[in-house]
Amino acid sequence: MIYKIQANTSGTRNIEVTDEHLESIEKYALLRNLIDSNGIIDEAVLDKLKFNLRSLLESDEGRDKALLDLCLDVIYNSNMKAFGLHRLVLLYLDWKSKQKTVGE
Repeated sequence: MIYKIQANTSGTRNIEVTDEHLESIEKYALLRNLIDSNGIIDEAVLDKLKFNLRSLLESDEGRDKALLDLCLDVIYNSNMKAFGLHRLVLLYLDWKSKQKTVGE
């Protein structure tokens, strides 16, 4: 399934996210411990995610095509900013809750 997340506040830019992208986020626990206790997602949080991904890509696990696709299509998309990351987190949480419902 393909989802669209809004990448900016005006709604003029969108990023397409697939189930495979969300599965990669889950597989590598990319959102775990990413956001500070204040709950604010800003450019520093996006940079932290990019640094974590860069480390993964340099390791043996980085040979995963799905992870590379996530990076190219979503995280390193030229439209991805803090607002888009916030929308991605919300999409992931919604997707995850639906996965649990289907699994029960």
